[in-house]
Amino acid sequence: MKYRILGKTGLDISEISLGTWQVGGKWGEKFNYSNAEQILNLAIDSGINFIDTADVYGDGESEKAVGKVVKSRAEEIYIATKCGRKLSPHINESYTTNALRKCVEDSLSNMGIECIDLIQLHCPPTEVFYRDEIFELFDRLKQEGKIRNLGVSIEKVEEGLRAMTYSNVTAIQFIFNMFRQKPIDELFAAAKTNNIGLIARVPLASGLLTGKFSKTTTFEKEDHRFFNRNGEAFDKGETFSGVDYQLGLEAVEELKSIFPDDELALVALKWILQFEEISCVIPGASSPVQLENNLKADNLPRLSEEQMKAVRTLYENKIKKQVHHLW
Repeated sequence: MKYRILGKTGLDISEISLGTWQVGGKWGEKFNYSNAEQILNLAIDSGINFIDTADVYGDGESEKAVGKVVKSRAEEIYIATKCGRKLSPHINESYTTNALRKCVEDSLSNMGIECIDLIQLHCPPTEVFYRDEIFELFDRLKQEGKIRNLGVSIEKVEEGLRAMTYSNVTAIQFIFNMFRQKPIDELFAAAKTNNIGLIARVPLASGLLTGKFSKTTTFEKEDHRFFNRNGEAFDKGETFSGVDYQLGLEAVEELKSIFPDDELALVALKWILQFEEISCVIPGASSPVQLENNLKADNLPRLSEEQMKAVRTLYENKIKKQVHHLW
């Protein structure tokens, strides 16, 4: 495993880390503790030392599983979780300092720990990024020893740029993959200037970039890839990265012609890691086998300059018009 520094947190984290949205099973399934513990222990055995979770994943069950496994291990494992998404209604007015403090304290209780290595605002409404009192709260929580670092999880590049104006923001988590390349244009340079860690999520575009889906692939009704394609439940950019499913399938076929000899999922992860500004990528895994496969990306040779240009050209010609202006 290779490691990179997570911006001004100073944490030396595994460049392939673990996202735990579906660590307790496939999307829509009841949380499976045995499965989660197998995945988490395998991740740590494999050198992963940064685990990203959230209070809304499995309604707190993901945090509980992460806390239990991390406490059972001797290795130093950094936990990142998120707060705010469970506020209802999920609007600017629901974001109060008291509500967010309770979210943080609930997460500490779920995980059975005293201090969170990285707490992240969980894709709040854009207006929240312009409210000083929200960010000041996390300075107090740090002074109280409840958090070590503050980060933000964003939908829009604008939100990331605004978050960097607060000196206590240390990391930004955002959607970044072959189908969502806007962050390259401005966010990367700003992050480098401000020494902000960058965490790439949804690296496989909800599975599209595995190259294993087709027109006949079906998804369970409880799976966001079935019910959220147009943003019915949350930002549509979280589902297939906001790309129309059929268009995504066509683009994947072109990617397969660019990389005829490699497994597309591994290439997609490697593509992200070739950007030196990225601190880590956090693919999810619903089984130990998926996790083992994701880790193979670390051993792929660097993609050639020609391949990188071909991916950019595909984005410019086929995908950009549909997604670039939205996020």
